[in-house]
Amino acid sequence: MQDEVGLFEAIYSMRAMRRLKPDPVPDDLIRKIIDAGLRAPTGGDVQNWRFIVVKDPAIKQKIQAVYKRAFDVVITRYRSNPPPPGKTEAQKQRMLKAVEYLTDHFHEAPVLIVCCLVNDAARSMGLAKMSGASIYPSAQNMLLAARALGLGSVLTTRHLLYEQEVKEALGLPENAETFAILPIGWPIGKFGAVSREPVEKVTFFNKWGQPLPS
Repeated sequence: MQDEVGLFEAIYSMRAMRRLKPDPVPDDLIRKIIDAGLRAPTGGDVQNWRFIVVKDPAIKQKIQAVYKRAFDVVITRYRSNPPPPGKTEAQKQRMLKAVEYLTDHFHEAPVLIVCCLVNDAARSMGLAKMSGASIYPSAQNMLLAARALGLGSVLTTRHLLYEQEVKEALGLPENAETFAILPIGWPIGKFGAVSREPVEKVTFFNKWGQPLPS
């Protein structure tokens, strides 16, 4: 394991790591990653998040089958979309190959962390957009913690197309929902900066369309 990196280095060098080695990840590092997730904000400080650490090969295989079926549903749209901002068609194709690799090898990731909420009040009030505020900041904390520890991961939500099957495989109760799965492992590729639009292009000042002062 490499020395831990600082916050801004982690932020600027963290990228989606979809190719992971099957080598085991020590339990103490997984605990450290989840503990970082627990430092995130949560609506009303209710802390109703739950995390399932999946290592069982049979359960991972069931989840991978769902993940692959969902991939077959969305891949046509992925392929027909234009390249992301700042990316060439060749870069888009490389990304899609990585997406396909993760899909085929999802069950080979040493650890899957399934991010859940229980008794989600926002959802029960019909305010589904609020739900993410109590779980996705936690997932981002875990991604940054993984990067700081030299581990690769990516936030995935594709299983939600067939979430009920995943819930059954994991034995979730009726009052629990999944929101994301983080495959965790030692990366095959290298960390590095990702291309992003400049701040000025995506930020307005006071009102929509009004440019940010220089």
